[in-house]
Amino acid sequence: MENENNTTSFHSFGVSSNTSVFSGKVIVFLIVVAFLGIATGFILPKNGSKAGVKNIGNLSGSSIPKGTTIGSDDLKTFKDTTEGVLKEGGIDGEGQYHLVRPGGDSQNVYMTSSIVDLSKFINRKIKVWGQTNSAQKAGWLMDVGRVEVL
Repeated sequence: MENENNTTSFHSFGVSSNTSVFSGKVIVFLIVVAFLGIATGFILPKNGSKAGVKNIGNLSGSSIPKGTTIGSDDLKTFKDTTEGVLKEGGIDGEGQYHLVRPGGDSQNVYMTSSIVDLSKFINRKIKVWGQTNSAQKAGWLMDVGRVEVL
């Protein structure tokens, strides 16, 4: 006997016809995350310098008292130290400044820094903590992370 209705019945497994990846909840979540990211970008810079970094603000080099230490407290990264008188200028494009030490030009340390504004210490005797970088021309090229005025 044939079935006169000729209907086939299928069972629905709860599959929604809305298969979009971007449901309303996901869109709201993405908007909230974007807002929090933008808000964080505005709030953090207003709270001062980087974590663990001391800064001197708008003081000029001559008004920074002896014994003042500026820069990062991370002495594991900035483990190399030296001292001398800071002068402007690198050597053949390496370094923006150099530290004059006893022994002549061969003993100069050429330096750059993204943490400390070295221009505030020109012609001052300082001690620096930094990380040695490879160089083509400079005998010693250092990325300075911390400075103490001597």
